[in-house]
Parts: sequence; C-alpha cells; structure tokens
Amino acid sequence: MALEARWCYRGDPQEGQSAPLVQFTNGKLKSCDDMNFTLYKNKDTSNPRKKHQRILNAETDRLSYVGNNFGPGALKSNTLCRYFVGVHDKDSGEMEVYNAELFHMQPLISDDAADEDLSEYLSKTYREKVDLCIEAFGTNKQKKALSSRRMNEVRKEVLNQAVTNAAENIIETKGMDAIVSDAAEDDKADISLVLPPCHADAKRLEDVYKFDDFISPAEYEALKGPAATLVNITSEEILKLTEEKSYCSFMLDELKCLPVDEKKRDRKIRCLWFLNTLIKLSFQKVVKKKQAMGPDCPHIISNNLVKNFTALSYGNSKLQNMVTASMKAKIAAHVIALALHINQFQTDLTVLQKDLKLRESRILDIARAMRLKITNSKSLSGCEDHKLGTLCLPLPVYKAPIGRRKHKMD
Repeated sequence: MALEARWCYRGDPQEGQSAPLVQFTNGKLKSCDDMNFTLYKNKDTSNPRKKHQRILNAETDRLSYVGNNFGPGALKSNTLCRYFVGVHDKDSGEMEVYNAELFHMQPLISDDAADEDLSEYLSKTYREKVDLCIEAFGTNKQKKALSSRRMNEVRKEVLNQAVTNAAENIIETKGMDAIVSDAAEDDKADISLVLPPCHADAKRLEDVYKFDDFISPAEYEALKGPAATLVNITSEEILKLTEEKSYCSFMLDELKCLPVDEKKRDRKIRCLWFLNTLIKLSFQKVVKKKQAMGPDCPHIISNNLVKNFTALSYGNSKLQNMVTASMKAKIAAHVIALALHINQFQTDLTVLQKDLKLRESRILDIARAMRLKITNSKSLSGCEDHKLGTLCLPLPVYKAPIGRRKHKMD
C-alpha cells in the first residue's frame, strides 16, 4: 500500500534566497565532502534588477567552479520555469517544498595561468601538440608507440653526445692535421676497393688493366655458348635488337663493326656479352643467387658476379645480396676497363654513362681515378659532345682540387 504525504509549501529556505541547485559542465559530483560552496549576492538591494543577482562558488583541492544567475552564461531556464526542492519527513508524512534556483557550474582558471598556459602551448610544435593529445585521449596502442618513440629519442641524444665526446677526445689526442691525413688515406683505400687492379708500372697498355683480372679463363670458356648466338648476326637482326632494347647501346654499336677474323670476332662478342651482363646487374637492387642473371647466363659467371659485385645486407629477416652504391661504382669501373680492351684502349665514356645511368661527373671521376686521359669529341651525328677516355703511357696523375666536396655515389 502506497504511503500518503502532505505537500507543504515553505517558500524560500532563507529570506530572499532560494535553495541553490548545481550541475557541473564536466561531469557529475560523486561526493561533496571535499567541496566547499560559497554564495555571493549583489549588495545593491534597492535595484530591482540587481538585487536577485547571485554568484555561487565551489572550491576543491584541484579546481574552482563558478556559476551565476545573470549575464550571458546564466541559464535561460530560470526565467522560463520554476524549480522546487522537496524534503520528505517520514515521521510526519509531510513533504516540505522550497523555492530553488539552478546554477550551471563551470571551471574557473585564473587569467595569469591561462595566459601562461596559452603562450606555452602556442610555442610547441605540431608534433608536440599531437603528442599532448595522444597523452590525454589516445588509445593504449598510441600511448605505447609514443612512449617507445620518446625512449628512442633519448637513446639517440645519448648516442650523439657520446659520439661528440669521443670526437673531441680524438681531436685533443691526435690533432686536426693527423685526422685529415688519416681521412685522406681512408679515401685512397675506399677508392682501391672499387677500382680494378691497376699495374701502373706496366710497359704495355694491355698489361695496365689485365684482361684476366676481369674475365678468368674459366669464365671466358663459359661465354662461348652465349656468344655463339651472335657470331653471325646480321644488320637486320641488330636493328631489331635495337628496337627491342635487348642490349645496351654500347654493345649494339659495337655489333655493327665486328672484326672479320673469326677468332677476334668471337673474342669481341664474348667481351660485349659480359659487359652487357655487368650493366644489367647494376640496375638490380636485391640479387637472388639462383639464376641471378637469368637462365641464359652460365652458372660460373652468375655466381662470380654475385660474389664480386654485391654486398651482403640484412633485411626482411634474412641476408640478401644488394647492389649498393659502392658496388655500382665498382661495376662502372670494370665496365670502363673492359670497354678499353674491346676498343683498342679508347672508349666513349658518354655512351657508357648513359647505359649505366650515371651522372657525367660521376663517370668522369671514376675514369680519372683509373688514370685515363679525358678528351672531348663529337658524336657520329655531330650534334652532341662526347667524352672519350684513353689509356696511355705514362699514366696521367690527377690531383683532387682542395676543398672539393665528395660526390654522392649514384
């Protein structure tokens, strides 16, 4: 059976003051034990508009909240409807009803703190602002990624500082002159790694860069099969190969002027086929050991090319044979040396440069390092300037200009 209660209207709980009801903009109040409320009223009681103005302040350990019943922030509902608070007395069965007023409580931030926080926020980069958002609202996965990135940045700073300290210690110990001298020796050692063996004291041109240093007798014998298909090539077949771009431009040009002598003809074709295979290798990034240069390439040549002109690198959870920038330079140097043997120790560097897809300055640097004489010449059409590289005795010596910047390897 439902209990009956008598409704008893009491008006204002205090003279001229309704009971304040509060709601917070950023959540609900779970406990009011640690919160202190203070109500302020306008002292101008003679003004009918101002005498009802109230400001309610709520203080906590972390933040202050303010609400008022006037101004642009006041709730419109206070003027459109009335609020009441009822207190039920179980003993007497009476419901005492009082006038109430609703206050919308908003966080209060002091002007000084707000200006300081704003200036600090505006000074941050876009990346830092995004990180702040992730810290506040990001998922667990985003927060872990942020933490990992910050740890890496710290490790990077520690590593950079350690490198800087080590460099300063070396400079103090050895001195700048000794370091520059060591760097020059290192450059010479690096160049010697990519250049073919040079016999500078040779008396004959063919002995400066020995043929057997590029193509071993076993490899030369293995080239007999691929070369056999080109021994009796016709002008029409060369034109078709040019249209199909089956071989590099240097090889196609040389196929047009093969020697009549069968032995010399066979030797030139074998060298051209090997040179074309080297150029094809320079375009690859990752080289697979199995049939690295295709099914037509003899097994011994394919294995030696991978062994001599690729570098082992770890990627995709396995070791891979990579054609690195230094390996491309090594291939270019060996192509130039082989082209010298094919063309009576003079070769068109511009044609080789285009076949290898290098900058002109890069192939000229390699040619000078190989101690070739560089001259200018016109192309067959006469419309284009070409660079010729010639091997002559005694070998010219080039001095690198002081302060010249190192070229980035192509």
